[in-house]
Amino acid sequence: MNTLAIDMMGSDLGSKMSVEAVLRFHKEHPEFHLLCFGKAEELNALSGQEGIEVIVTTEVMEMTDGALEALRKKDSSMVKAIEAVRERRASGVVSAGGTGAFLSASSLLLKKAPGVLRPALVASFPNFKTGGHMAILDVGASNENTAEEIAQFAIMGSLYAEIVENVVNPKVSLLANGSEEGKGSPNGKKAYEILKTKKEVNFLGNIEASNVLNGDSDVIVTDGYSGNVLLKATEGAAKTVGKLLKKVFLKNLRSKIAYLFVKGGMRDFKASFDSRKTGGALLLGTNGVVVKAHGNSDSEAFYNALLLAARLVEGEVVTKISKRLQDANNA
Repeated sequence: MNTLAIDMMGSDLGSKMSVEAVLRFHKEHPEFHLLCFGKAEELNALSGQEGIEVIVTTEVMEMTDGALEALRKKDSSMVKAIEAVRERRASGVVSAGGTGAFLSASSLLLKKAPGVLRPALVASFPNFKTGGHMAILDVGASNENTAEEIAQFAIMGSLYAEIVENVVNPKVSLLANGSEEGKGSPNGKKAYEILKTKKEVNFLGNIEASNVLNGDSDVIVTDGYSGNVLLKATEGAAKTVGKLLKKVFLKNLRSKIAYLFVKGGMRDFKASFDSRKTGGALLLGTNGVVVKAHGNSDSEAFYNALLLAARLVEGEVVTKISKRLQDANNA
């Protein structure tokens, strides 16, 4: 039986949301054993449920906590959940707690999977051309990455697309400041040279940021700094456009009437960027599945984070990454 370790205390909206999500997940996926870490008085609804084990912890990681606090708060729900994966009592961990603390603690406690040069944070973006989603990595696990690390991201990201998005032979692009070969940062150019020789990667070449949401790619690879800028710029642009459209439609009676004819399309536009559907980001390349749910996760978002972790555990992503990297090195 597969087991997930869950930090129940991380969400900005409180443990009520994570409890609701766990109960729903448990009902729909009884094949998973769930280790739930947090304050006893807040997890009463989970007690006595077959297949759910409540582990009481005394500390909670704050959103502002970083790597140092993650090491100091040894009895926090977050750290104890990660330790369950390190001790092989669980195959994956899910938390909506602070990103800095969670990623730092996961990297320090779980270590890199065999063959991985550096783990990468994967984010799921909408693709308006294909109607599906694409994976972008790294989006912030590191600020700097070597060409070899970026090339590995392509292999890791392809496996993610296969398991999570059910994509056959995922198409991979490299983020650059131009689509032509020879564009990009120094490490990006070197990564291009490596990727075009990798037979296990369906490499399309470079892609500009302006084409990310409307391209053919299933996976986009980049260094962590550029990926994080792309992530935040895209999220910020989507929020701004939403606010501007709302302002336009509320301008007068005519615009309000006009909204009635397009509200279905507006609903679809908003849904495309709804982070609740993807559940969160994934730290790919550690010895265990690590899913970072959004800090403001409601029960729907946290449930989807659990689904993402479950799919990756069932897909044996950790084992497959190491094998695929080994095969690539031996090729």
